[in-house]
Amino acid sequence: MLRQQWYQKMAVSIVTRLAANACLLILTLIFHHSNANNIVAAASTAEAPNRRFEYKYSFKGPHLSQADGNIPFWVHSGNAIPSADQVRITPSLRSQKGSVWTKTTVNFDNWEAEVTFRVSGRGRMGADGLAIWFTTAQGLDGPVYGAADNWNGIGIFFDSFDNDGKKNNPAVLVVGNNGKLVYDHPNDGTTQSLGTCLRDFRNKPYPVRAKITYYKRTLIVLINNGFTPDKDDYEFCTKVDNMVIPQEGYFGISAATGGLADDHDVLSFLTFRLSEPGQELPPPEAEMPKQDKDKYQEEFENFQQDLDKKKEDYQKEHPDIQGQPIEDMYESVNDREIRQVFEGQNRIHLEIKQLHHQLAVILDEQRRYVSVATDEISKRQGESGGQVGQAPSQEMGAVVATQQEVLRNLNELRNSFYESLKQIGASQHQGNAVGMGTYETVQHFNDIKEHLHVVKRNIEHLITRNGNPSEKQVMNCPDPPPMPSCLGTTHFLVFVVIQSVLFFSYIMYKSQQEAAAKKFF
Repeated sequence: MLRQQWYQKMAVSIVTRLAANACLLILTLIFHHSNANNIVAAASTAEAPNRRFEYKYSFKGPHLSQADGNIPFWVHSGNAIPSADQVRITPSLRSQKGSVWTKTTVNFDNWEAEVTFRVSGRGRMGADGLAIWFTTAQGLDGPVYGAADNWNGIGIFFDSFDNDGKKNNPAVLVVGNNGKLVYDHPNDGTTQSLGTCLRDFRNKPYPVRAKITYYKRTLIVLINNGFTPDKDDYEFCTKVDNMVIPQEGYFGISAATGGLADDHDVLSFLTFRLSEPGQELPPPEAEMPKQDKDKYQEEFENFQQDLDKKKEDYQKEHPDIQGQPIEDMYESVNDREIRQVFEGQNRIHLEIKQLHHQLAVILDEQRRYVSVATDEISKRQGESGGQVGQAPSQEMGAVVATQQEVLRNLNELRNSFYESLKQIGASQHQGNAVGMGTYETVQHFNDIKEHLHVVKRNIEHLITRNGNPSEKQVMNCPDPPPMPSCLGTTHFLVFVVIQSVLFFSYIMYKSQQEAAAKKFF
């Protein structure tokens, strides 16, 4: 009894101690989270600077790249692949390097960069990583995440491979260089980093966002971890005080892969110039040198002349569409959706029409077969009389009854096909009259599915009845008279079953495709 009480007291003390530790842990996490939120709030509210968007040092989809594959105001190198919506810095292949850099230098005292990217791969670990640069020279190619080493400026590295084996990756590092240091790859740059935080940025449901702010010699890095579609849901990563970087330099993004590989995609790079509250920024025209302004103006005039010439040539080649708005030449999302629905219905209509024709042919053959069997019965009844011909007459009567039932079922199949054709025709007529809606389209497709289900059940009933071995043993069908070779009943039924299954699968596939397309749009 005493031992049991002692055990109970020990259990109570252990539970109390665990509860106290849990409370202490919760309070620590709450304090840490509130402290991080305070840092973010202080960074965003205390003396909030003025921001001005700089389009010459930014890119964003859609229509990100031009027809020649280049990005306006940017240059790409290595394995970088610009597209309309993003720039794939490196594909998920081994030993790839790529980068994009601004063509002209940036001359800002204070700036802010918002980068949206996605790092995805099939492996549990990725390599090597992605880097955001501000350097005095374009590092178009090199060993540091696809860019040059011994840079002069700042680099924010998103390192996804654990080189030192300390299990501290993926991580975000801020590394500065004066042009004389060699990056410490074996230690993942931890010996040179000015600030770091552990963030897993691979294979997230939403794009990851990084906001890098350099204001009054203070560099702040905020991260949106990609778990929410909220674009402003940033959390504090690291902060570097009393940091002096070159005033003039290039923005750039680079990435590299090694033995492992990831897709490194950059969706947007937005640059903002910051100024102190109350301080007015000079107009953009005053910041551009006169020779650059004259150069760009000349290029614009040449482009405008080429465009006017192409317009005149096109109007001469197509005089029937002169004065027509250019928007009328393109279809909208709703027009494309309705056109795709109509095309699918037309294909289904043609297929069912073909089946209807083949069913009519087999009905004619069945009628001829029944007439031949009836003539054979009457002929045998005339030749033989009494009890001798009674058994054959009964067998032939059973054959005729079976064939008549088959004929009746085939007529039902034909009526079902005809109803399906009527449904499709009604839906098309409704769509042409008032513009087919989503609900009506789904309802018509459901009606067509029901009719096809009826067709399938009738065909299965025919196959079951005609494939009964007991009836085949009792009935001895007479040999049909010589006639031209045609499609057999069994082959036709098998063909109809296969066609029905294919149509049903096609309708389900189209429904899924339309649902996916509507979800996307």
